[in-house]
Amino acid sequence: MFQSNAAPAEAAPAAADAVQPSLAEQLTVFGRNAWRHLTQLDPGEAGLNFLVSAAVILGALGLLWILRRVFDRWIGRFSDSCQVEVAEEDRRTPRAAGVTWALMRLFVLGAALLLVVSVWGIDPWAWISGEAGARLVRLALILVLVTALVEVAGFVIRRFIEGVASRSRDARRANQIRSLGPLLTGSLQGVLLVVGLLTFLSELGVQVGPLLASAGVVGLAVGFGAQTIVKDFLTGVFLIAEDAVSVGDNVRIGDASGTVEAMTLRTIRLRNMNGTLHIFPYSEAQVIHNRTKAFSSYLFDLQIAYDADIDEALGVMTRVGEEMRADPEFGPMITRPFEVMGVDKLADSGVVLKARVTTTPKDQWKVGREYNRRIKLAFDRAGIGIPFPTVQLVAPAEPIRIAGEGREARRPAEPRSFDSPDARPQS
Repeated sequence: MFQSNAAPAEAAPAAADAVQPSLAEQLTVFGRNAWRHLTQLDPGEAGLNFLVSAAVILGALGLLWILRRVFDRWIGRFSDSCQVEVAEEDRRTPRAAGVTWALMRLFVLGAALLLVVSVWGIDPWAWISGEAGARLVRLALILVLVTALVEVAGFVIRRFIEGVASRSRDARRANQIRSLGPLLTGSLQGVLLVVGLLTFLSELGVQVGPLLASAGVVGLAVGFGAQTIVKDFLTGVFLIAEDAVSVGDNVRIGDASGTVEAMTLRTIRLRNMNGTLHIFPYSEAQVIHNRTKAFSSYLFDLQIAYDADIDEALGVMTRVGEEMRADPEFGPMITRPFEVMGVDKLADSGVVLKARVTTTPKDQWKVGREYNRRIKLAFDRAGIGIPFPTVQLVAPAEPIRIAGEGREARRPAEPRSFDSPDARPQS
């Protein structure tokens, strides 16, 4: 059987024992010795080794198929038993499952590869127990460990944040806690990746000390060039810390408005009513109009005709508001008495009456639509007219021939007033 050497120290002088060969040199020597061993095999032995190797590979593939079925069934049961509801952007279970399955497949294929190498008469354990093999094993363990830590850290933070938020009795506080999840997850995973990268480079033989000193200078230069990214991150931290906005709020930023769907490390994402997703860096969200923090309000600008009884209209508005407060469906949404403010202005076509209702966050539109429906029916029953536009049409003049002058004159037509096609008669 071929026995690999951990290092080409036999051909080297004794004085060179203090100089350790590099990983690339050790891999080259191992590959050269293994190839020399394979070329010395007779055809019969090589054919038998090929059949045994094929059997080992087929067995590994069969084992992977069985593990895949079991793994999928376990993931399905885990997803069904997990009752924690998280945002769609934060649902990382498929990603973590994919990483776990990749590690399992790598382990099975690595074990199959070692068996195949052993079948061909090459002893991999002698090489693995040497310096080069031990270094490769350590590098592989670093990659696996960093990947697992990144995924586990993200999973633990998300479950912890969701658990704390679900136990909170204040919905506003729960949304604020959920908004901290992406920031904490991204920060911790970034630290783990940097530490893992430095450890990996150190294991490869790279001097980390000078690299860190250079990274400090480079980081300073990058910091000046990436001020916007740093500003985005810090602005997001202060927005969440000051409770200016959180996931679930309905806000307006510039010309865009919608519900805050997610808050990442440097962006805030709004989803409007038609499904459009607006993504703003925090540095561009200088002015945020939050319409659902603590409470919400709906303003009514109701226009009635000039010949309508204003006092009666105000009384109808107050009565409809009180009826809605007593309604078992809409009453819990209204937090304050209905406010009828009176005559707001005298418009061209009617008198504008203003009122306001204060509701729980995000319920103002539902209450406002129902009040508009009820006030229209109440105005109809009370005979209070709502003005609608009219259009005055003038028919063309009829030609009149003046005798003896050979020319025509036009007789002006009487004006006629018609309602617009979409107008409806007053009640």
